[in-house]
Amino acid sequence: MSTAPRLTALDAVHRALGATMTDFAGWDMPLRYASERDEHNAVRTKAGLFDLSHMGEITVTGPEAVDFLNYSLVGNIGSVGVGRARYTMIVAEDGGILDDLIVYRLGETEYMVVANASNAQTVLDELTGRVAGFDAEVRDDRDAYALLAVQGPESPGILKSLTDADLDNLKYYAGLPGAVAGVPALIARTGYTGEDGFELFVAPGDAEKLWGALMEAGAPVGMVPAGLSCRDTLRLEAGMPLYGHELTAELTPFDAGLGRVVKFEKTSRADSFVGRAALAAAAERAETAPPRKLVGLVAEGRRVPRAGFPVVADGKVIGEVTSGAPSPTLGKPIAMAYVDAEHAAPGTAGVGVDIRGAHEPYEVVALPFYKRQK
Repeated sequence: MSTAPRLTALDAVHRALGATMTDFAGWDMPLRYASERDEHNAVRTKAGLFDLSHMGEITVTGPEAVDFLNYSLVGNIGSVGVGRARYTMIVAEDGGILDDLIVYRLGETEYMVVANASNAQTVLDELTGRVAGFDAEVRDDRDAYALLAVQGPESPGILKSLTDADLDNLKYYAGLPGAVAGVPALIARTGYTGEDGFELFVAPGDAEKLWGALMEAGAPVGMVPAGLSCRDTLRLEAGMPLYGHELTAELTPFDAGLGRVVKFEKTSRADSFVGRAALAAAAERAETAPPRKLVGLVAEGRRVPRAGFPVVADGKVIGEVTSGAPSPTLGKPIAMAYVDAEHAAPGTAGVGVDIRGAHEPYEVVALPFYKRQK
């Protein structure tokens, strides 16, 4: 039996703007409003406004909240200060990645875990199952928040016109409570575009008012509403992984080249954490026999690679594309791919992508493809 997709608090706004909608992770979400290339370029040069209310917020509270999160996640949550955030992952006992997450520390004993929409229920179930024995509570707060993101070089100025919060001293991966256009919000300096920007967690009932105020404030500097399609090309240019593509349950963080997020020594009473033994073995394997490495590929021609296409060299398959798209910023098709270590060095000759039987030449480059000027 089919289930109708969920609607965000901004659904009527998107439809009034003529957005092309799509079912994404069980939500009806705006794919684009007009031209995804124009939306992409606006975020790179001006600003874009996104509805990210499909993301999954899970609150963890209690005297042993930090111990519980250190046990459940691979990162050292004990070293996250109040008002700061950390990128981390939750893995299975075998070390396979279940999701990548951002954890915000909202207070001394209060944390908010933000999961990807497609994995939010999995993360909630895992955390709920792991909390036994800890003086902590796991709460599903997915219906308590709408999430708007203002991204792009003009985003600080746009937001400053609507809030008295101290944005100048708000660091990357930090958050603070404040009012934006009179709406109570958690203002976080985070994002998924490679640009400076902010994510605003608000009550769903305030989402339309805040969207309207942001669009009005951003109009003079060229801000546009932006959909999921350009969000994908923006994160791809920035070399940011997407679950289900660069990250899967079949890969450990070390396989994905993100072993740095795993902290074997943690500041808490938890002397171990879920997946520790498997991750220690994965770390050792990565040192002695490097797995396939995640690299960037830039097309010499115009054909666009897609996820799952084989990467080839000397007539042999040496890897697989995980994400691919035309890059509006580079003006060429680009891709991320896992390739054998001997073909992973930037500039490696003879590498191509098998696109429907034709081996199209690609240049191996270091990630990211694009890095903003500070």
